[in-house]
Amino acid sequence: MVWIPGGTFSMGSNDFYPEERPVHEVAVDGFWMDTHVVTVAEFRRFVSDTGHVSTAEIAPDAAEFPEAPDHMLVPGSLVFTPPQQRVPLDDVSRWWSWTPGAYWRRPEGPGSDIDGRQRHPVTHVSYVDAAAYAAWAGKALPTEAEWEFAARGGLDQAVFAWGNEFMPKGRHRANTWQGAFPHENLEEDGFSRTSPVGSFPPNGYGLFDVTGNVWEWTRDLHTADNAEHSPVVTTSCCTTSNPVQGEGGFAAGRFRVIKGGSHLCAPNYCLRYRPAARQRESVDTSTSHIGFRCMVPGDE
Repeated sequence: MVWIPGGTFSMGSNDFYPEERPVHEVAVDGFWMDTHVVTVAEFRRFVSDTGHVSTAEIAPDAAEFPEAPDHMLVPGSLVFTPPQQRVPLDDVSRWWSWTPGAYWRRPEGPGSDIDGRQRHPVTHVSYVDAAAYAAWAGKALPTEAEWEFAARGGLDQAVFAWGNEFMPKGRHRANTWQGAFPHENLEEDGFSRTSPVGSFPPNGYGLFDVTGNVWEWTRDLHTADNAEHSPVVTTSCCTTSNPVQGEGGFAAGRFRVIKGGSHLCAPNYCLRYRPAARQRESVDTSTSHIGFRCMVPGDE
């Protein structure tokens, strides 16, 4: 872990997607943050120690999905499967498929495995799985504000975690999508799916992969815009301190905020490999492009 000093920053962006607006001043206390997302090897130790059964290993409840066909009411997870040709971008089912048998040990479903991926981010983990790991480790999931403050690396309002230029000196700084999503992956950054943690340079606070690779769970409930945090403590006319939208697990709210983008983010579809970007995800959803990292509040 590395120490993230407290401070005030401009959270959000007015220049991209509506849910990132408005920019507003936020203050956070200092905290410790994992330098990288939780890896396959780390999650495997957690499962070995606790016997944890991930969400993807449990059949969906038919009462919650009354319209789902029987063949989908089995343990599984969402796997990205690129189409063979250009497709319209208005239907995610053209590239996401519910894959029976897919879970963190079988990232692409039956027949796949985690051999050689011990240093890759663990995927197919729901919010419930991430929170359980954090509790076991004596840590917590970061709030959205903590995550964004840390991801910016001290560069307040820069577009990317390293500055305003996507490829400084012509070099890729993160695992993202090159080419026309979802059918054309040029792999110019060297990776077609996830990459080992630490494959790209860290940000100003020493954090790896806060951009791309996998989305990361935060503990905030999702709201329509990123200024709707409650409860908050007003410290001035325009600054909130340590905001967090909601607490608790599944019962506290179905959708949580994920941050950071993934290796599937592309300019023509999902330009969300930026600290300000945010997206909602159901707490019981697991996919091949969502992971997490943990934090610990306290003193340096």
